[in-house]
Amino acid sequence: MAAGMRRSAIEYHRPERLADVFELRGAPDTWLVAGGTDLMVRVREGAVRPRAIVSLRRIPELGGIEVADGARIGALTRVSQIVRDGRLGERWTALALAARSLGSAQIRNMATVGGNLCNASPCADLAPPLLAADARATVVSPRGSREMDLADLFEGPRVTALAPDEVLQDIRLGAPPAGSRSIFLKKGRVAMDIALASISVQLLVDSGCLRSVRVAAGSLAPTPVRLRRVEAALEGKPPDEDVLSLARAAACEEVRPISDVRASADYRRHLAGAFVERAVRSLAGGNGR
Repeated sequence: MAAGMRRSAIEYHRPERLADVFELRGAPDTWLVAGGTDLMVRVREGAVRPRAIVSLRRIPELGGIEVADGARIGALTRVSQIVRDGRLGERWTALALAARSLGSAQIRNMATVGGNLCNASPCADLAPPLLAADARATVVSPRGSREMDLADLFEGPRVTALAPDEVLQDIRLGAPPAGSRSIFLKKGRVAMDIALASISVQLLVDSGCLRSVRVAAGSLAPTPVRLRRVEAALEGKPPDEDVLSLARAAACEEVRPISDVRASADYRRHLAGAFVERAVRSLAGGNGR
């Protein structure tokens, strides 16, 4: 940078109404931020240079956890709140496990559900258990609100289906099937590392067979994904060695991992198959809730 030249300061806004958020968001190079645990790192690294940042922290419609038959989790819910909420942990164990695995205590106290999802990283820890729970997303704009399957939110690495004037309001969970159990498994290089691979499984065992099987993966495709072929390999089958072997092979074939500085694609495929087998064995054996 030439002598005497300085980067222009980033504007920072803290609106208290959604209407003001919509108005501010229309300006070029304007980023919405909740916890800011990812964006601030990218700004410091020079990967992005926003003209303006709009904090969502003061928008009441985006907060809160409500649990009845199902659950509503506001986009501004901190990850640490999920860890501490026994109602969520009791019924959506995999979600609580994923929240507990996310970063350090300091990061969990800042990071939010909406930020983790709208960052649209393939390795978003909260995405696989929410996908396995058939979660739906509510998004709002000046035109009103609409719901979508959470799976439809992710279009590519760091790309969501949100329109330029839309904001994620909350995540909705239906009541899990009676007797169902769930689990979340994750592999990183070291403690508090982002996932090399993660798998979440939700299922129930009825008359010796697996039912209502849901399997989702992170860090194993360009976006967090449901593994439909794995689900089909398990649904209605007994959790015996032949079925587990087929499910493991289906997982290895269905995922689409990349090779990078952290792990090879082949190693990630191995983890996908191993985690699916381990998760089903654990849940079929009575672990998880």
